[in-house]
Amino acid sequence: MSQQKQTSSVIPVNDGHYYGGQWHAPIDGRYTQVVNPATQAVLGRVANAAAEDADAAVGAARSAFPVWRSTPIFKRAEILRSAAAVLRRHDKELALLDALNCGNPVAEMVHDVHAAAAMLEYFAGLIPELKGDTIPMNNGSFNFTIREPLGVIVRIYPSNHPLLFAASRIAAALAAGNTVVIKPPEQAPLSSIRMIELIANLFPAGVLNCLNGDRAAGAALVEHPLVAKVALTGGEAAGKAVLRAAAEQIKPTLLELGGKNALIVYPDADLPAAVTGAVRGMNFLWAGQSCGSTSRVYVHASLYDEFLERFAKGVRAAHRPGLPEDPKTTMGCLGHKNAFDKTMSYIELALSEGARLVTGGRRPDDPELANGWFVEPTIFADVASDMRVAREEIFGPVVVVIPWTNEDTLMAEVNALDYGLTCSIWTQDLNTALAAAGRVEAGYVWINGSSSHAIGAPFGGYKRSGLGREECLEELFEFTQVKNVNVARASS
Repeated sequence: MSQQKQTSSVIPVNDGHYYGGQWHAPIDGRYTQVVNPATQAVLGRVANAAAEDADAAVGAARSAFPVWRSTPIFKRAEILRSAAAVLRRHDKELALLDALNCGNPVAEMVHDVHAAAAMLEYFAGLIPELKGDTIPMNNGSFNFTIREPLGVIVRIYPSNHPLLFAASRIAAALAAGNTVVIKPPEQAPLSSIRMIELIANLFPAGVLNCLNGDRAAGAALVEHPLVAKVALTGGEAAGKAVLRAAAEQIKPTLLELGGKNALIVYPDADLPAAVTGAVRGMNFLWAGQSCGSTSRVYVHASLYDEFLERFAKGVRAAHRPGLPEDPKTTMGCLGHKNAFDKTMSYIELALSEGARLVTGGRRPDDPELANGWFVEPTIFADVASDMRVAREEIFGPVVVVIPWTNEDTLMAEVNALDYGLTCSIWTQDLNTALAAAGRVEAGYVWINGSSSHAIGAPFGGYKRSGLGREECLEELFEFTQVKNVNVARASS
């Protein structure tokens, strides 16, 4: 099959908004072109929502809420499992869509589809845990609590893992009995639209809705008075904007934001394993575009030179930029021009700050990649913790390696930032590992590991890395509210 035919075969049929069980053209007729970031080829167009579209989508979701909340819990679970099964059957199609639209390698995007399906299945199984409590009363009265759904939930997510976020981040809200409006990333909405085409008809009309558009579309959803809660996966600036808008209506939020995460190598670490962990932890597969990437690597001075040499070799061997739709590609491109420009500006900044470039730092030479937003995997050495390149989230394929000698100084530097999402600790001493895990200010800590998520383990950050936890029972509870009922004893 030619590249053009392969591309056209997976592009969604619909390019509008989906709400109330139907597809709708944008009310004001606005559309936006969608492009392949690896080639700049136009993939199609997608509706760009106005406030009127947002109002219609939220209204449809609100109208469907009484039906969905009263749907028997095991019926809700059955529908979620059916949705997961549909996604699994269409894994290659959805993976190719993400590869073409967000720039990540297609082979890895297949794993994203199955990870999303697993999250739907997980929350389907958790629905019976929506339990209340009984509270003892001295006067013989009966007091109990009930967990009830909130109403309309808005889910906004970024372009680094579009299908994964689209499917996995609706699971808890739907399981708890809420209706949902998703707002896909404007740069990479196609897999979300295709997901809606595949699974939305499994739900009653209005339960699952999709509004496409830019930041203004997202703002219209956040500010809508009928939206009960907003959940965002994104950067710190977006999180602040959501918080400000939600505060006007005392509206709760769930935020998974940025990170400038540390990987710590102790002198007794298994060096080859630590190197492999650092290569993996930087998420070069998707060009470092991950909130959990371990982009600050602290290596004990006794291992520093050897680690740096092995790390550079490991990165060059494991990750070479290539066209995302090629199954052999081991590193994709950045998702859009702004991300590319930001990454290149930080590379220039690092050099001006005195950091030593070990590898990368430029576009690849391959002429096939000349039109895409590709950057070679980049390592900087001899970096001080007060350099901006070591303190600010880049969200690109740039990692800094910093030597350390004193553990107290190390911990002060690791915890000095306003971020606290993940941390990776490498040592063969259990006491050292547990003590370090207790000292780092991060919400998700790996010991002798990196990058992977465990279903059921709470994921979320300290400080400015977010509010709340996801991928666990706590996420299910995030989309409920507690009602207390006090039954008085009848008078004799």
